[in-house]
Amino acid sequence: MSVARVTEISATSPHSFDDAVKQGITRANESLRNVKSAWIKDSNVEVENGDVAGYRVNMEVTFVLDK
Repeated sequence: MSVARVTEISATSPHSFDDAVKQGITRANESLRNVKSAWIKDSNVEVENGDVAGYRVNMEVTFVLDK
């Protein structure tokens, strides 16, 4: 039997939502072991001077705890 835990993280990118997700997962894997999935709870853009300046995603990352 496995036991999993969920943690919420935010990630940003100047390029796209997809890039923000990839950066968030990459960073999560640097501190968490056994990352299995992520649920994108929210996504929004940062606006500066009427232009999109950045992309932000809030996600819940699921990882399996060690035995």
